Amino acid sequence: MNIENTQSQMRKGILEFCILSVIRRGEAYPSDIVEEMKAANLNILEGTLYPLLTRLKNADMLTYRWVESNSGPPRKYFSLTPKGEAFYSELEATWNELANAVHALANKT
Repeated sequence: MNIENTQSQMRKGILEFCILSVIRRGEAYPSDIVEEMKAANLNILEGTLYPLLTRLKNADMLTYRWVESNSGPPRKYFSLTPKGEAFYSELEATWNELANAVHALANKT
């Protein structure tokens, strides 16, 4: 068995929830999301993040606005839509249920 593959699959399963958790706190620029994920030891590449943000935007979970930048092209800041807020709440409930179940199983004597 390959532990790295199992670890990678576990991280992929919670990636969307973690990204939405960051955006839920306020508008987020993609590179800031990457940095916050890295700080939490959940490394993600921009090449992984951008397609996920596009998919969530196309599903009406996210919206964005352009902000002019003094040091380059305009920046796209993402935020949750009402539909995204509802989706996040469902993911959060699912996460809590799973985390509690795993904790109960892993700590059962």
